[in-house]
Amino acid sequence: MSSSKRRNSFARGGVAFALVAAFAAAISGAGSTATAAEPSETQRLEFSRDVRPILSDHCFACHGPDPEERAADLRLDVPESLFAEIGGVQWIVPGKPEQSELWARIDHADEDMRMPPADSGKSLEAAERALIRRWIEEGAEWQEHWAFTTPTRPALPAIPDGYRVSGPIDRFVAARLDQQGLPQSSEADPRTLVRRYSETLVGLPPSEREVAKFSAAYVENPDRACAELVDRLLASPRYGERMAIYWFDLVRFADTVGYHGDQEHVIDPYRDYVIQAFNNNLPFDRFTAEQLAGDLLPEATLEQKIASGYNRILQTSHEGGVQQKEYLAKYSADRVRNFGSVWLGMTVACAECHDHKYDPLPQRDFYRLAAFFADIDDLQSFDGRDRSPTRREPEIEVPSPAGPRRTMVTEAIAARPIRVLHRGDWMDELGEIVEPGVPMMFAPLETEGRATRLDLARWVTRPDHPLTARVFVNRLWKLCFGRGLATSLEDFGSQGQPPTHPELLDWLACEFVDSGWDTKHVLRLMVLSATFRQSSLESAELRERDPHNQWLARQGRPRLDAELIRDNALAISGLLTLELDGVSARPYQPEGYYSQLNFPKRSYVVDEDANQYRRGVYVHWQRSFLHPMLKAFDAPSREECTAERAVSNTPQAALVLLNDPTFLEASRQYAERIVREGGTETDPRLRWAWRTALSREADERELELLRKLYEQDRAEFQLDPRAAFELLQTGMAPAAEELAAVELAAWTSVARAIFNLNEFVTRN
Repeated sequence: MSSSKRRNSFARGGVAFALVAAFAAAISGAGSTATAAEPSETQRLEFSRDVRPILSDHCFACHGPDPEERAADLRLDVPESLFAEIGGVQWIVPGKPEQSELWARIDHADEDMRMPPADSGKSLEAAERALIRRWIEEGAEWQEHWAFTTPTRPALPAIPDGYRVSGPIDRFVAARLDQQGLPQSSEADPRTLVRRYSETLVGLPPSEREVAKFSAAYVENPDRACAELVDRLLASPRYGERMAIYWFDLVRFADTVGYHGDQEHVIDPYRDYVIQAFNNNLPFDRFTAEQLAGDLLPEATLEQKIASGYNRILQTSHEGGVQQKEYLAKYSADRVRNFGSVWLGMTVACAECHDHKYDPLPQRDFYRLAAFFADIDDLQSFDGRDRSPTRREPEIEVPSPAGPRRTMVTEAIAARPIRVLHRGDWMDELGEIVEPGVPMMFAPLETEGRATRLDLARWVTRPDHPLTARVFVNRLWKLCFGRGLATSLEDFGSQGQPPTHPELLDWLACEFVDSGWDTKHVLRLMVLSATFRQSSLESAELRERDPHNQWLARQGRPRLDAELIRDNALAISGLLTLELDGVSARPYQPEGYYSQLNFPKRSYVVDEDANQYRRGVYVHWQRSFLHPMLKAFDAPSREECTAERAVSNTPQAALVLLNDPTFLEASRQYAERIVREGGTETDPRLRWAWRTALSREADERELELLRKLYEQDRAEFQLDPRAAFELLQTGMAPAAEELAAVELAAWTSVARAIFNLNEFVTRN
């Protein structure tokens, strides 16, 4: 394909409308970090929910787990110290704030005596001081941190009058809405529901046929129609592709090594394993064991060996002059960080250099976790040098329809010694050598002999583990509702936000474990709930009373992930290739984008076959030079675990939708569909185009704007037919010669405008 066909081509006319239309509506709840509402005066305070977060924010840095930073030998994170007499004073006297030194110090009139001290840069608001005093007055009942205790299945709340309930989830939500004095929103219309289900579970828009089929079934029996649709979507191969995107953000999956030359490495069979695991509904405990320790399973299968590639997808360096000892320490710490983030939802990285300042995680525990991974052979990776793809043994050959493919796997070797590194200094030779072990804050891991990665995998998926199930179901909730029940998806520790619905979170965690770690089962419960099926529209009053929708009185409106935005445009245009597995795809990319990549120098070769139109989950992921389209829509580089993507709202994103060759080609292909399938007159075509892309009818104002855009651009292209011809050359797919170029170019402008709408990139 010539470079002229790949260039970005601004269509004449219509640009002003498209830019104005782009992202016109604010994305509801994007990036929200709202905390739970303050408890009412009649509601008894809970230490874990109401008081601990205040102490953690303002006090734990000096009076928390880190002994090197601890002042006055006082810890406020454990009851043995908080309620003890220290230095002749009683810090907490239950029921008697005036006799409690803690209250005296935080309310002291003398700035030199007041806590926290002025030089700490922190201060307590009057409302925060009042909560601490009230907690002491109520008896100062101690609670462990909510996330560090084993979840127990709570009793289902009674159903308040006037609320729709279709299952246990709705009972918890309705009880909190009733407590807050908030109504439920009405159920969304069938067209909105089918689109929401499809985009949530498979990441693709429904066809007009699917919308019509669901709408007809919904009239007959709404609950049955929803259940049957959800079952079809969960059984679709597209489900695994959609779910894998989120998992890859967590485990920092990429096609390149990240450091230095950022060479390619061979790992795409691991990608295919993850997609298939989700499609097969592999129980999450097995999914965990196969990735952490597939090579250690008895008579490990080829798939389990491929799964062990998880241990190899961290960033590595292949520069000739690297200090091996330094990078072995880097790789070791990287694996601990990722394990802690993915499965524990904890900021264990803080303990690499010192005891954690907020959670009971001493530095020694960080290195005990590192010792689990000490049997992974990283030394062979240093022989990879500057080749691309670089060799990172051990690798194996994997059979595929296209022929053998190589992939990195884990093969256990004799474990190297792991020392506690003072301040994380890799040159330290004096630190204690530690054996594998789990953090002492949790139930111990009991094994005979040296514990292995398989022991770690089984420990982290024990039914009584306090974190793993909570962390995962909270992330599933985020995929369904746009935000987690606990909004800090990456931090279930003392610095994270407590859940708005703690009983619901614990019920879901218990249900997940009791179901046999069945991901599809939990997702099905979530999306069939009346809570999920609510309208996402809000009244002015509701938006004012609950701007971040933390009480779930309506459905959220999250923006689609970058890969799914691309998938949607390709699907609607008719270009999307639905092929599972295989090598990574290389869509159009600006020429020279890789000009700064060295060691070795390389160029980007665009796919010129059906691979060009594959789903975004298969797109080549270059850590240091992420594809510009993905970057514009906030996809992470995957250098570290990403539990929640940022959501920005920029002109660059609108320009990508207008001018990225993939979207421009999709627009002109969609224009061909509009002309061929939308009827023979302008208005029926406009209505068809809008309905097919957005799953709803256009109103008269929307039709008027599109009609004006079409007529304006058609007139301009008639004056400059060469511009119409050039526009239609963008992309690999040939333009339809039987359709008039001027007409097709004008409809391409219409398609570009539709793809540029906020509604197109947002799940309603």
